[in-house]
Amino acid sequence: MKKTLAQKSFWVTIVGGMLTGMGNGSVFGAAMMCLVGRGSFGDWGGIGHLAYNPYTFTGFVDWCMLIFGFSYVGILAISTIRHGALEAGH
Repeated sequence: MKKTLAQKSFWVTIVGGMLTGMGNGSVFGAAMMCLVGRGSFGDWGGIGHLAYNPYTFTGFVDWCMLIFGFSYVGILAISTIRHGALEAGH
């Protein structure tokens, strides 16, 4: 059975989507840092589990990176599925 484009590019979609999305999420986090500063966050949160607590400074940026990464994986998955359907003539 012939694999679809989405099946062939499964790992490329996951890795490429997470790298691109997390990179964009870090830029968003850096812009947010420049805009509001650390003053609105009670704790820096860069050690251990606090690095992923969204109520800390670093945790908010980490969550932005994860959300952007998963979003880009979804965008790439949808685009490869649709592109594969166009190539197949459906």
